[in-house]
Amino acid sequence: MMKLTELKGIGPKTEALFFKLGVRTAEDLLHYYPVGYDAYDPPCAPGADMEGQKTAVKGVLTGYPSVRRKGNLTILTAVLSGPYGKIRLNWYNSLFLKSRLVPGREQVFRGVLRIRGNMKVIDHPEIHEPEKYAALSGTLVPVYGLTAGLSGKTVAKAVREAFAALLPEGGDYLPVPVKERFCLTDAETAIRGIHFPQTPEMMLNARKRLVFDEFFLFILALRSLKEAGLEEENHFPMQPVRETEDLIAGLPFRLTEAQLRVWHEVEADLSGRNLMSRMIQGDVGSGKTIVAFLAMLQCVRCGWQSAMMAPTEVLARQHFEKFTKLKETYGLSCIRPVLLCGSMKASEKKEADRQIADGSANIIIGTHALFQDHVGYDRLALVITDEQHRFGVRQRRALLGKGFLPHTLVMSATPIPRTLAVAFYGDMAVSVIDEMPAGRTPVKNAVVDESARKSTLAFIGRQLAEGRQVYVVCPMIEPAEELVLANVKEEAAFLKKVFPDYKIGKLHGRMKTDEKNAVMEAFADGSVQLLVSTTVIEVGVDVPNATVMVVENAERFGLAQLHQLRGRVGRGKHQSYCVFMAGQKSEAVMARLGILKQSSDGFVIAEKDLALRGPGDLLGIRQSGDPVFTLADISRDGSILQQASETADAVLAEDPWLNLEKNAPLKAKLQTYLQANERNITL
Repeated sequence: MMKLTELKGIGPKTEALFFKLGVRTAEDLLHYYPVGYDAYDPPCAPGADMEGQKTAVKGVLTGYPSVRRKGNLTILTAVLSGPYGKIRLNWYNSLFLKSRLVPGREQVFRGVLRIRGNMKVIDHPEIHEPEKYAALSGTLVPVYGLTAGLSGKTVAKAVREAFAALLPEGGDYLPVPVKERFCLTDAETAIRGIHFPQTPEMMLNARKRLVFDEFFLFILALRSLKEAGLEEENHFPMQPVRETEDLIAGLPFRLTEAQLRVWHEVEADLSGRNLMSRMIQGDVGSGKTIVAFLAMLQCVRCGWQSAMMAPTEVLARQHFEKFTKLKETYGLSCIRPVLLCGSMKASEKKEADRQIADGSANIIIGTHALFQDHVGYDRLALVITDEQHRFGVRQRRALLGKGFLPHTLVMSATPIPRTLAVAFYGDMAVSVIDEMPAGRTPVKNAVVDESARKSTLAFIGRQLAEGRQVYVVCPMIEPAEELVLANVKEEAAFLKKVFPDYKIGKLHGRMKTDEKNAVMEAFADGSVQLLVSTTVIEVGVDVPNATVMVVENAERFGLAQLHQLRGRVGRGKHQSYCVFMAGQKSEAVMARLGILKQSSDGFVIAEKDLALRGPGDLLGIRQSGDPVFTLADISRDGSILQQASETADAVLAEDPWLNLEKNAPLKAKLQTYLQANERNITL
């Protein structure tokens, strides 16, 4: 691996900034993909419906610019005249630009259009000569996720240096017939094309190849490393037990038909000849957890241990409290639960380890701490895990040293269409809870644009005044130089000014685990009233008092992801609301987001999203934040997923161990991939 400081222009200080982005080597730079692109569209006549969008306008200045001071700001102002009327142009602390502003000479100015009263305004626009702008027209400039002190130009320059030092990386591992069959570009062209595309078509072709790679290598790893599946012998024989039926009958609510159907599928697996490997799909709030508890109850009643791994410590504690309450309420003396999380005191961990090892605890709930080397199980027969904290190869290998492989149950709130689930999860059985429990008050949805900003803030204020809590979701952590998108840093600062009497928290994926846990804990206990976050809250904590979610730049997300996000509200007794705030005001955007008002069925929404969103309808390629998939989106890229699945199956059918000479590059690539992603590969 090449150190970043080995690249020209990167010293220790810049290296430290890259480290904040998770970029630690020159190889990492090649795969630090843009979060979007800045498209140089031709100059146009700006209308009011273009407010908030980056716009290029051509015209002549009506006179020399004026200069005025406001506090610490020096404001340079000029007026542009064209066939569309007049536009005021402002630059801040930029007197050096004065010599470039020549009255009577046609120029192009580009920036974000704002409407202030009757005047159209562009603050701090770029200045271009018409012929030079014409050369830029139609090109795409990469926009990278940044951190304070690091500019987009610095990232782009570093990426170019990494290209010069590393590419070509030893040829293309993908067989030529596969590339020809699916019209895939070669690996080097794809990497160059995703960073510096000369045309939108080049970017889309590059993305297609890289998405194929992500799916193909992931599925190949699943197929080739599958140590146990549906045909593995069941070493933990169980029988149906009376306690599960008594619990179902005694609950203060009736399980839905979908819950009962899925429970009986799980019950049959646990009692069958072969090892269970099953995924339960269901919307947030559909009742997956009670099915999991029934499985754990059957397991421990038959004399075995079971473990549940949650994605966050806060959620693990909530599960532990709920399970403990169920035990006490229904007199389930056979259940002996214990909690194991990374933040616990050493003495608490030691005691939990003892109970797990000697079998005095038979239901173990926690985070990834459940599978650390120091944890020894007595009779572990069932592991239940959330999709966002996947049960990886490393954990499975650790369990091999502790005894036979256990039954595995994965709970997923991601509404993946059935056809894609089969391709993605291979031979894992899939159960679907496609019915919501009775009595849940539907979330009220609104699809709005920037014109509703003032009324939305007023509504948030009323909800906070009533003692409720609010989520605000942004697509970015920090501002990007050329991308006009809401970000956590600026949004939180703005909301602190608007709502000074309330505690506002920030949450995003770059925070350390203990920092994220502290913020989520504070929101869960009500000490933080308004949480500004990225999509890391998709799988998070259950906060019944949170009644409002506002999603900024909602058009940047898939419908399936937006549906999953709104599942964070509507979990308590109060009416809940979700506001999808579009940064782009267009009929197509509003019609697409309007689907969320028409349906509350995640699977229906996922199917519609799959049909609506081709790879060409978003110029941005927002990085997913998933530890395995950087670009790939299971719903959006369904056709590529199926192609990758078919290819992986065909390759392994011909050469299961990849020993053929022609597969040598693929075998080497797979080994490198496994070393980098072993922890995150779902089995």
